[in-house]
Amino acid sequence: MSEHKTLPAAGNLLVAGDKVYNTPVEVTLAVIGGKWKSLLVYHLIPQARRFSELKRLVPGITEKMLTQQLRELERDGIVSRTVFAEVPPRVEYRLTEHGFSLKPVLDSMCAWGKCHWHKQG
Repeated sequence: MSEHKTLPAAGNLLVAGDKVYNTPVEVTLAVIGGKWKSLLVYHLIPQARRFSELKRLVPGITEKMLTQQLRELERDGIVSRTVFAEVPPRVEYRLTEHGFSLKPVLDSMCAWGKCHWHKQG
């Protein structure tokens, strides 16, 4: 998404490259929707993390899925990947400046989740 500029199209539609969205919520969900991406962003807010740390922090995610989700977040400009020239190689993932702009979104999701959890009993 970072390489595509989102422009209003006819009516209230949003166009990004070859994709057309009906609402800005759809754009957001295209980037951080699904089961894992929001959790990964949440765990990267406080600090950079290694692959193994993220795997441990997100129970249930497979290595294949973690790799795929991190690549998609990197492609969308949310996460940067740094490879250190060490043996064995060390790789860290961190949020980009654009990724940090999701913090208020995640903060709101956390507040809503806590409220909903309390209401459920």
